[in-house]
Amino acid sequence: MFGKKHRAQDNKPYSFIDTQSFESIYNLYWEKIYAICFNHIREVEPAQEMVQEIFKSLWERKDELEITGPMEHYLSRAAKFKVFEYIRNKSTRKKHMDCALSDYCDSSNCTEDDIFYNNLKEEVGSLVDRLPCQCRKVYQMSRVEHLTNKEIASALLISERAVEQHLSKALRFLRSHLSGFRS
Repeated sequence: MFGKKHRAQDNKPYSFIDTQSFESIYNLYWEKIYAICFNHIREVEPAQEMVQEIFKSLWERKDELEITGPMEHYLSRAAKFKVFEYIRNKSTRKKHMDCALSDYCDSSNCTEDDIFYNNLKEEVGSLVDRLPCQCRKVYQMSRVEHLTNKEIASALLISERAVEQHLSKALRFLRSHLSGFRS
């Protein structure tokens, strides 16, 4: 039905009558169409989907579609339109997402969360001050100064097991006194 390069002869429009012709066009051009899509967006799955959409549209419109130039040009142009559409939609989605995220703080009681956090922080601070001296030192070195148990043991001249016991005691005390802050 088509010449070797699938060009319309004498500027007569293409007419897809059978699946064999369509398959030969697909086999000839899918890689080039994929390359066009991928080179513009650098994403494998969306590029593959674009190729499938282009050929699906070509098949679905085979009876009413009239292509007077080279098939390769038609498909390349279709690929560029798909890429443009993808980029435009991606940009629009990003703008909507950015807008939603910027409004998130307003809609999610950030002030209330900040007050809750500051109250919790203050309460933890006052509870830590109520810990026994050695226990308080171990807790602060671990949680505030971010030292390892080994470093704390070395600095306070106690065993690592003693450090673990002091931390366990401090955390148990904090948990029991902060039960009202749990949500």
